[in-house]
Amino acid sequence: MSRSGNKAPTITLTPEQEREALDTLKRFLEDRFELQLGSFEVAEVLELFSKEIAPHYYNRAIFDVQAHLKERFESIESDLWSLEKN
Repeated sequence: MSRSGNKAPTITLTPEQEREALDTLKRFLEDRFELQLGSFEVAEVLELFSKEIAPHYYNRAIFDVQAHLKERFESIESDLWSLEKN
């Protein structure tokens, strides 16, 4: 597969997923660090993760899928060679 110079696409959530992520993040910050941030602040933290950190996970997932598919295609190719008639 060719690699273009394009950045990973921006990962977007459905409104429901975003609400759940905001609630989870807000709860985590309160429980773990005793930070009580408002909705706007928590949304900024989530936006930071979405823009700066999530693409690294996205790219890793793409890499892992490519490796898995390569192995699978090699296995299929091997299976096809074994069916060839002499």
